[in-house]
Amino acid sequence: MPLTTVPLPYGIRDIRLTPFTTAAATVYGTPTVDLPYARTLSFSETEEFTELRGDDTLIAVHGQGSQVEWEIEAGGLSLEAYATMAGGAITESGTTPDQVKTYDKLATDQRPYFKIEGQAISDSGGDLHTIIYKAKVNDTLEGEFTDGEFFLTSGSGVGLGSTVTADVGKLYSFVQNETEAAIPAPA
Repeated sequence: MPLTTVPLPYGIRDIRLTPFTTAAATVYGTPTVDLPYARTLSFSETEEFTELRGDDTLIAVHGQGSQVEWEIEAGGLSLEAYATMAGGAITESGTTPDQVKTYDKLATDQRPYFKIEGQAISDSGGDLHTIIYKAKVNDTLEGEFTDGEFFLTSGSGVGLGSTVTADVGKLYSFVQNETEAAIPAPA
């Protein structure tokens, strides 16, 4: 029987980032990285168009292919999430109580592709997942240390059609679940 309820997503419950194992973004990696204390997942579908004009009139319009422009924001600073979005490397040393975790970004480190999946609980039951299959930060990745304020990690970028075999060509998806479902680990 088809699901007939209209989803009424409220807030954002979780955002997870999945790195790729290859630069070509053809295989999802592990682990899926939690973006802690999720605050915002927003996006807009966009497309650039070329116009053919002639004889003082518009003759045709042709799209270059859809893409998604997205923004995320979360509280705190997860070094694993930051590295998933920005590239770079995390090193850990020491033992309790003297553990040290360091994130280093080299000038030569490229920003990688990754998958974004967000979960919003639906007021009409269940939940709604939003998936951006092949995201890259091509704009700002930032945070601010401010007196009396918590650090917020935020970033924005572009989403392109997937190159993973199971999802080839998918730009984004909305997945409505009748029963609330956690964001799954990649297959």
